[in-house]
Amino acid sequence: MQTRSLILGSTSPYRRELLSRLRIPFSVQSPEVDETPHTGERPLQLAQRLALAKAKAVAEKNPNAVVIGSDQVADLNGMSLGKPGNFERAMVQLRQMSGQTIVFQTALAVVCLDSGFEQADLASVRVQFRVLSDAEIAAYLHAEKPYDCAGSAKSEGLGIALLESIANDDPTALVGLPLIRTCNLLRAAGVKIL
Repeated sequence: MQTRSLILGSTSPYRRELLSRLRIPFSVQSPEVDETPHTGERPLQLAQRLALAKAKAVAEKNPNAVVIGSDQVADLNGMSLGKPGNFERAMVQLRQMSGQTIVFQTALAVVCLDSGFEQADLASVRVQFRVLSDAEIAAYLHAEKPYDCAGSAKSEGLGIALLESIANDDPTALVGLPLIRTCNLLRAAGVKIL
């Protein structure tokens, strides 16, 4: 079988670090996809659409490569919470999430245009937030600056102290790339992992 290059279609340093754990060579390319939600689009649909769009955007420029696209949207009772971008918006998000159960929808797509391979998967992570004071939220935000994280949540750092529980079946999904599902899709695409 012809060896195909592997490309992560993402600018996320978190996804890059996670994929590097598999110890397989890959490169990174920005998918340059508009992440604006469509009117009436639910968080689950948004995450799935963007993961596939990112993989396809990079695959179009690299048709022989196997391309991974991923996206994560925080779902607060059907409302999408994206990356806050700054302290003020992160404060608003975390106030809304205080004491709530949030479902982080982490979608994944693997595409290879030359072989005709296209598969997608989804890891939903239920996260119960503690009731948070403004002082706790501000201290967390000043320490972590999670402005590039969906829902301002950075569980791999100090953000874990904001939580009561996490429920999922793919332990890296909350960080942004569900590696169990990634391995499954890469194997199906013909990528040797071990």
